[in-house]
Amino acid sequence: MLEALLFIVFLTPLIASAISLIAKRPRVAEYATLAASIIVLFASVPVLVLSSHRSSMYWRNYLIVNDFGAWVMLCVAVVYLLSTLYAIGYMRLLNEDRRLPLFYALFSGFALTMLGACVMNNIGVYWIAIELTTLISTFLVGFELEAESTEAAWKYIVVVSAGISLALLGTVLLYWGGSFVLGPTYQMTWSALQSAAPKIYPPLLSVSFLLVLVGYGTKAGLVPMHTWLPDAHSESPAPVSAMLSGALLNTAMMGIARFLSIVNVTSISRFAHTAVVCFGILSFVVAALFITRQTGVKRLMAYSSVEHLGVQALGLGFGGVLGIAGTLYHMLNHSLNKSLMFFGAGNAMRGYETKEMRGMRGVLKAFPVTGCLWLAGAIAIAGAPPFGLFLSEFTILRAGMAVYKWAVFLFLIFLIVVFISFLAHFRRMYFSRASDAPAKHLTGAVWRGLPMWLAFVPLLVLGLWWPQELWNVFTHMAAELGGSLP
Repeated sequence: MLEALLFIVFLTPLIASAISLIAKRPRVAEYATLAASIIVLFASVPVLVLSSHRSSMYWRNYLIVNDFGAWVMLCVAVVYLLSTLYAIGYMRLLNEDRRLPLFYALFSGFALTMLGACVMNNIGVYWIAIELTTLISTFLVGFELEAESTEAAWKYIVVVSAGISLALLGTVLLYWGGSFVLGPTYQMTWSALQSAAPKIYPPLLSVSFLLVLVGYGTKAGLVPMHTWLPDAHSESPAPVSAMLSGALLNTAMMGIARFLSIVNVTSISRFAHTAVVCFGILSFVVAALFITRQTGVKRLMAYSSVEHLGVQALGLGFGGVLGIAGTLYHMLNHSLNKSLMFFGAGNAMRGYETKEMRGMRGVLKAFPVTGCLWLAGAIAIAGAPPFGLFLSEFTILRAGMAVYKWAVFLFLIFLIVVFISFLAHFRRMYFSRASDAPAKHLTGAVWRGLPMWLAFVPLLVLGLWWPQELWNVFTHMAAELGGSLP
C-alpha cells in the first residue's frame, strides 16, 4: 500500500509537468498542476498514517518511509497545493500566457524533487535530490526575466551550489570514515552510518558534520550562509517564494536533522548540538536586526524565513522530546504561515505596483478580506497567540531551558524585537494615511483569496489545539532522531 502511494506521489507531478510541456496551453497547464497538487496531498496524508512508528524500505533500500520523512513530505504537499491555487490567480496578472506552460512544468518538477528528497535513504542520493531542487528552482527564481530577478537567480545558484559542494565533501568524509568500520564498500544509508558512527575517528566525524551543517545550512538559509535568500525570495514570483520558504527550507533542515541523528550516538554529540544552536541563535539575531530596517515587503518576508529557520535549528540543537516536537510542529506552522504571508505580499505588490512598503498605504481599505488575513498572518508570524507558531516556539523555549539557558535568553530578547519591528511595518501599511495612488483592482480574487483562507484556518486551529495524535507521532520521531543530549 505504501509503495503504491509513493508511486502516486512521484508520478503525479511528473505527469503534470509532461502535460504542461506537451499541451503548451496555459489553462491546461494550470489545471493539470492543480490536479497533481490535490492528488499529492491526498496521497501524502495516508503515507504519514501508514508509516506511523515504523520504517519501510523500498527500491533496494534507496527509499525509506518513516514518520520524519512522511511529515516533511506532508508539509511540502500542503505548500504545493496552496501555491498552485495562488499561482493560477497570480501568474495571470503577469500577462505571460505564452510562457506559463513552462512555468508550471518547472513548478511541478520543483515539487517532485522536494518530495523525493523526503524519502531518500542513501545520503549520496539525498544530496543529488537537494541539488536538483536548486537547478530547477533557479529557473523559477528568474522567471520574470527582469534584471533583478536574473541577478537573484545567478546569486542563488552560485551561493547554494558552493554550499552544497561543502555538504558533498562532508558526506564523502563521513563515508570514508565509515569504511574503516563497515569495509571499503557499503550501503550509504542513514542507519548504516548511525551504527558505524561511534567507531569513527571523532575529529574526522566533527569535520564532516561541520561541513554538512554549513552545506545544508546554506540551502536552509542559516546565517552567515543566507546571502542568497533575501534576493531569491524577494525577486521570485509570489507562489515560488512560498514554495522556497514553506517547503524547500524544510527539506534542507531535514538533512541537518538526519546527520545530527548520526552523531547523537557518538562522543561529539554535545559539540554538534552546540554548533547547531549557535547557527540557530545567530540566524535569529541577525534576521531580527535586518527585519527592523527593511523597506521591501518581500525582503521582509525573506528575513522572517531566516528567523524561523533559526528557530528550527534551535529546536534541533536543544534536542529532547520537546525540542524535536517543537521543531516538527514549527515546520508545518511556518509552511502555512509563510505561504499566507507571501500570498498577501503578492496581492499588495500587484495592487500597488511596487515592492516598497512605503508605497503601500491603506491596505485594509484596498483589500478588505485578504488584507485582514494578511494582518492576522503578520501577528502569527511574529509569534503571538493564538496561532500555531506561538505553541511551537513556546515548546522549543521549554526544551532550551534545560540545556542552553543563554540561547533562550537571547531568543526571548530578540523575539520581542521581531514582534515590535514586524508589526510596526504593518501598522504603517495599514493605518498610515492612504497614498494618492490607491491600489488598482485585480482580477482572479477567488484564486488569490482561497489559498489564504486555506492557510489561515489550520494555522489558527493548530494554535488552539495541538492534536494528541500529532504529539504521539512527534514523540516517536524524537526517539527515532535520538535528540536527547547526554
